Order: sequence, then structure tokens, then C-alpha cells
Amino acid sequence: MNPNLLQTPITYLKGVGPNRAQTLLSELGIQTYEDLLSLYPNRYIDKTRYYKITELERNSAEVQLIGKIVHLKTIEQKKGKRLVATFIDDTGEMELVWFRGQKWIKEQLQINVPYVIFGRTNWFNGTFSMPHPDMELLTDHEQGLRIAMQPIYPSTEKLSNKGITNRVLSNLMKQLFSETKGSFTETLSVQLLEDLKLISRSEALFNIHFPRDQHMLARAQFRLKFEELFYIQLQLISKKLLRKQKIKGFPFSEVGTYFNTFYKDHLPFELTGAQQKVVREIRADLGSNAQMNRLLQGDVGSGKTIVALMSMLLAIDNGFQSCLVAPTEILANQHFNGLKELLGAMDINIALLTGSVKKSDRKGIHEQLESGQLHILVGTHAVLEHKVQFHNLGLAIIDEQHRFGVAQRSKLWHKNDIPPHILVMTATPIPRTLAMSLYGDLDISVIDELPPGRKPVKTVHRFDANRLKVFRFLKDEIKKGRQVYVVYPLIQESQALDYKDLMDGYESMARDFPLPQYQISIVHGQMKSEDKDYEMNRFVKGETQIMVATTVIEVGVNIPNATVMIIESAERFGLSQLHQLRGRVGRGADQSYCILMTGQKLSAEAKTRLQTMVRTNDGFEIAEVDLKLRGPGDLMGTQQSGLLNLKIADIVKDNDILKTARYYAIQVLNEDPGLQFEKNKALRVMYARLLKHKNIWNYIS
Repeated sequence: MNPNLLQTPITYLKGVGPNRAQTLLSELGIQTYEDLLSLYPNRYIDKTRYYKITELERNSAEVQLIGKIVHLKTIEQKKGKRLVATFIDDTGEMELVWFRGQKWIKEQLQINVPYVIFGRTNWFNGTFSMPHPDMELLTDHEQGLRIAMQPIYPSTEKLSNKGITNRVLSNLMKQLFSETKGSFTETLSVQLLEDLKLISRSEALFNIHFPRDQHMLARAQFRLKFEELFYIQLQLISKKLLRKQKIKGFPFSEVGTYFNTFYKDHLPFELTGAQQKVVREIRADLGSNAQMNRLLQGDVGSGKTIVALMSMLLAIDNGFQSCLVAPTEILANQHFNGLKELLGAMDINIALLTGSVKKSDRKGIHEQLESGQLHILVGTHAVLEHKVQFHNLGLAIIDEQHRFGVAQRSKLWHKNDIPPHILVMTATPIPRTLAMSLYGDLDISVIDELPPGRKPVKTVHRFDANRLKVFRFLKDEIKKGRQVYVVYPLIQESQALDYKDLMDGYESMARDFPLPQYQISIVHGQMKSEDKDYEMNRFVKGETQIMVATTVIEVGVNIPNATVMIIESAERFGLSQLHQLRGRVGRGADQSYCILMTGQKLSAEAKTRLQTMVRTNDGFEIAEVDLKLRGPGDLMGTQQSGLLNLKIADIVKDNDILKTARYYAIQVLNEDPGLQFEKNKALRVMYARLLKHKNIWNYIS
């Protein structure tokens, strides 16, 4: 088939016309024949079976029957009328009911003529009835294109109002297949089709719209899902290979004195197996000639900082500088203090650069950076400013990367002629499925075990009615010298309501925890940032025992003495937020607790979230549940919600197909990076088309 035929505007398809074309475009984004072809059904109705009236079950299922109408009557009701038909087959009788359009329907219906009816049954007053059934004369039914499985297409209220029903969409699809003769260019190589025993593209498209039976539908779905995921993976992996070939990195061939001295004399605890594995992966990257681009995922408290420091020591051993960039001043300060403590008396020059650093101190930092005296610079966005120039930046580490834009990251790249190695760290667990699609062009390392001596946080769910008991528990913890967080949800739409919730909460805390025995800090979004910092610092220094806050307490704030996290209205938080908040405690050697407070009324989804939090501390397991509950768009936040604009695959449900697609994409590109081989011609043509039409970019944020 001529592939250009599929680019024909939909207006030219028989049965569409300008008005319908406009509605199809605005409601379903359909502009061309190809767009209509890839409007895949949401679900299917199995019409392979004809039921008898006596076989009907009281389960409101959709069923198909053959029979005759023997009687019609119109019944007055409170609002308007209803039309009722008595429908019989050779086993019994039931009622067909219409509440709308009775006059027109009554004129169409024929008495004592065999019909095939289809619809959802109701059981009422000892009789089965079917409201607004689909009806077709048996003679027409036998002559028509018999679709055993009827496809149900996505719809909207506007489509229904404009008369573009499921039947109309189905008829347009038949017209499209008739004009294209149902023959479509193959987009996968013969080898892939044979290895995976896939049906051809033409067969798959026919059976997704007009499935012959359940088996052929399953094969069509697999083929089309595989194809969609395969081309996304092909795109991501070829981007990665291209980067590794084109962008040379500094080879850090030495594992020298700094690294070895730290490892032997300054390591505060034995590295976990996971940390050792990640250090090995990073060493291999830094030792190759390619630029490292690695994502390091590790739950809160899993020891990413030590891994980051050991990577920076490798840079120093090879005569290069490093920088560590964090999204906030509090975090940058914390990293700086943590690194200084770890380095102890080692002869390493490390400095902190944030917005608060005095101008006179900045000058000294700039000079030491340019002369190469400064080994490690820790800072916030201030590090990215143009006037911050390095002598030779070899490694840039970015913490909580989703808080930095692409433009900000590229500023780090341009600090040198050769871009530095990049290590991106995140404590937000990204499910492996999603990571494969979002960060498929990065190498991924995971630290999935906690350092020894860390006790998992105990999590419980309590209703508001148990508040007094919870307060008693807090007093016991404070008596032991511990500190407590109390967090209120922040709902963007209603700052006034948030503020009221917070203030009510603060007042009830102040009544139960009175001065001078107890000191309470408060932090919320409407405070000036210096007031926020002042309150945070009082808590950090231990001058206040309770911190009441709406703004989610900064990711990564490390207060080992805080052992209790109370989350108010926990049902209003997402799973990843709950997990992040829980990570604020459990940073010292003492047992820590997370208490989820809610009202009695909870939705099924809220219950699932709370049960998951109580059951597990594993951030990856939590992220998987979250992905199932919310879908990939929501998970990554609104700025990336168009993230995986998939037509048929679902990266959660089709995880296995995704892995298969990735495996085969790697195989193909390892053997033939430019898709130049004759056997890969179909792949080359399709890939070029996707890039040209930018379809592939729709998938990737």
C-alpha cells in the first residue's frame, strides 16, 4: 500500500465531511487516515454467543438474544412516558424498554419478525428487561460483516451529541479498510516477526478493529504494543549510543591516594553490597573514554552521599575538580557539612557557594576555583552562574534532578570544552518500568539496601478519635529528648483553607503542649524565606521540640534527633509524598515512627495508600503501587504529564512487553547501530518516518 495514502486528511473519507472532521479533530485529535487507524478500541463486546431468555443470569451482563416482539405498549410515568415491548424466544419472555425517542422507535419496530437484540439486562419484579437495546433484523444480521467481537471506541459527550456514536466510528473504520484494501506497509523486520512469532501489521490492524476471536485479538494487541514500545526504546537507546560515541569524557584512569586513603581510613562504616556495586559501575564509567551520564536512585538514607564523595575522590586523583549542586540552601549546607565530616583531616579543599555567601567570600572561592586549588564546590543554582568558572571541572553531581530544568543542567556542560561526567541522584524511587522509559538514555544505578544500624521506621494509621493517645505518645518521646514533625497537607487551590487547617492544628498543639515546657516551630508557605529559615534552624538546633508545617519539609533535611512524623489528613497526600515525608525521620540510631492521621471516611484508593505505607518501607514497592493507582502521567507531576502518550501499550500492565521490546532494541542496535543492514530496512524507514513526523518525541519528555 502507498504509505502516503495514510496521510490523507480525514475529510476525504466517505462518511466524514468538514463538520465531522472538525469534531473528530477537536475531540479525538484525528486529522488523517493514519490517526483514525490508530484510534484503538477501549474494550470489546463478545458477540460470539446467542443466549436464551431462560439462560439469563441476574448479573447485569451484556448479552445477545434472537427472538420476536409480540406486543408493544406505552406507559405513562411521573416524567413523560416509556415504551415497553414484550420480547419472546422459544424458552420464555422478557421486556424491552425505551425512555427516550419512543415515537420514532415505535414507528420502526416490526411485530412478529425475528430480531437480534443486544444490551445490558436488568432483573426487576421477577422479570428480565433490557433498556434501549441495539436491534437488528435477523436477515440483515446474517448478511452484514459479522464481527464476533464488537469494538467499543473512546468517546466523549460532544461526540455523542453530534451523533458520532460507536456505530458511526465502526462504520468509518470499515470504510477506511475498504479504501486501503486493509493492506498496510510492514514496519518490523522479518527477523523480529519470526523470533517473536508476530502476526503481520495488516493482520494486527484488522484484528484490533474487527477481531475474529479472542485469540486473534490477543495476538493483534501483543504485536501493536510491542511495536509501539520497541520504537520508543530504539529511540532512547540509539540516543545513548550516539552520545557515548560522540561525546568523549575525561578518562579517570587512576584509582589513587585520595580514594584509597578515604576507603581505608575514613569510611565511617562498611559499604553495603548495593553501595559497592554502584561504586564499581561508576568506576567503570569514569575509566572509559565516554562521558558518564548515570542516574543514581536510592531511598532516603540509603547512603548516596558516600557514593558521590567516592566518585569525587576519583576525580581529584585524576587531577580534576568536582561540584555537587542541590536544589535548596538547606540541602546544600547539609551536603557541605556532611562531606566535611566524612573527609575529616584529609587534605582536600572544599567550599560552599549559595545565595547567602558574602560577596567578599565569593571572590576568594572564584579565584581558588579558577586556579584549581579548590577540589570540591558544593552549592545551589548559584554554581550555575556564568561568572563561576572552573580550572577543570571533571564531575558534576546533581541532587534531586527533577527540581532542575534541562537548561540549568546544560550550563554545567558548558563549564568546559569537554563536558564533565554527570551523576544525577534522586531519593524519589522511580519504578523500574517507568525508569526504563523516562531515563532509557541514562545508565541507571540503584542502592536498594539501608546501611547497617538503621532501623526501619514503624508506620501506623490512626483515626482522629485516637488523637489523645497519640499526644500522650508524643509527650513520652519528647521526654526522651526527641523531636517531632507535624505536617498538614497543602492543597494548591485553597491557600486560605490550608492556612486555617494549619492554624487550627497549631492552636490545638499549643493547648496540649503548653509553654514553657514545650517549644513549637511553625513553617508555612506565606512566611518570608528568612522567617522560614529562622524557624527551621531553631528546630535543627533542638531549641524547639515540635515543628508544625504545611510546606512539605525540605527533601533531605537531616535531623537525626527527630523520631516522630505525624501526617495530618494523610488521605489527602499521594503515596510518593507520604514516603518522602516518612524519610524525614529514622536518620539516627533511635527507633522512629510515622503516624498517619485520618478521618473515618476513606475512599478505596486512600485505604490502599495507607495500607501500603503501613506494610512496607521499600520505596520501589511503594512507587510501583503508586504507578498502578495513578498512572505514569500523574506520577511524574504535571510538567511531565504528557509524558508517555501511548496509543495502545500501558507501561504498568505491559511491563513484560516493555522489557522484551528493550531487549530486542538493544540487540538490533548493537549489531547495526545505523540500521544500515538490508534486513533492517523496514525498521530504518519507519524510524525515519517517526522522527520526521516527530511522533516519537510525543512519547518522550
